[in-house]
Amino acid sequence: MSGSAERIWALVMRHIHIWRSSVMRLIDSIYWPAVQMVMWGFMTKYLLPQASFVAQAAGVLLSGLLLWEVVVRGNLSLSIAFLEEMWSRNLGHLFVSPIRSWEMATGIIIAALLRTLLGLIPVSLLAWAFFGYSIYSLGLPLIAFFAILQMFSWSIGLAMSGMIMRVGQSAESFAWAAIYILMPVSGVYYPLAVLPHWLQVIAKALPTAYVFEGMRGILVENTVHWDMLAIAFVLSVAYLVAGFQIFQWFFRLSRRAGTLLGQGE
Repeated sequence: MSGSAERIWALVMRHIHIWRSSVMRLIDSIYWPAVQMVMWGFMTKYLLPQASFVAQAAGVLLSGLLLWEVVVRGNLSLSIAFLEEMWSRNLGHLFVSPIRSWEMATGIIIAALLRTLLGLIPVSLLAWAFFGYSIYSLGLPLIAFFAILQMFSWSIGLAMSGMIMRVGQSAESFAWAAIYILMPVSGVYYPLAVLPHWLQVIAKALPTAYVFEGMRGILVENTVHWDMLAIAFVLSVAYLVAGFQIFQWFFRLSRRAGTLLGQGE
C-alpha cells in the first residue's frame, strides 16, 4: 500500500511541477469563473430591486454559479490532468512502469481537486470583495455540497478520459462539452418544478439537482434538507464508482488494442 501511495504522490507532484513551471496553465481555472461571477454579480444587483425572489435571497444566482463551477472545474481539471499525459506522449511511459491504472486515476483526481481549489477559492473571495456575498454563509452544508459535486465531476471526467484513451483525441471535445449537457436538468439557477415532468425524472437521477435544490432551501427557506444531501451523496458515490469502472474498462480495451503507445498530439 505504501508503494501505491508513493506512486500516486509522484503523479500528483508531476502536475504540481508542471503548474509551477507554467502558471498560465492555472489561469483558466480562475479566469472563467471570475468572469462569470462578475457578470452574474452585476445581474443580481440589477434584479435586486425588481424581483422579489432575488430580493429574498440575493445570493441565489452567485451561489448557483459558484457551485456549478465546482462541477465544471472538477471535470475539466481532471480531464486536463489526463490530457497532459496524452499531449506529452507520456501514457506509454507511465504504463510500462509499475504504475497501475487505478493509481493513475487516483493521482489525476487529487491533481484535479488541487486545481479546483486553487481556482475557486480566490473567486469566492472576489465575490465577497465585489458584491459583499460570501458563499461560506451556507455553513457546514457547503462542505457536503462541494464533496458531492466534486465526486460527480470526477465520475464524468474519468469516463470521458477513458473514452479519449480508447478512441483518441478526436473525442477530446467531449471532455469539454459533456458536463454542460447536464446543466439544464441540474436546476442551477431555477427550481426543478419549472421543468417538464419527463425532465424532472431525469433530473432526480442526478446528484447535482439535489444539491442546487438544497442550496435554494438554505438561502430561501433557511432550511437544510438533509434528506436531499443524503440522496445526492449516495448518487455521487454510485456515479464515481461507475466512472472509475468505465475508465478501467477503456484502459483494458486500449491495452489489448495496443493504442496506449500511439497517443499524443
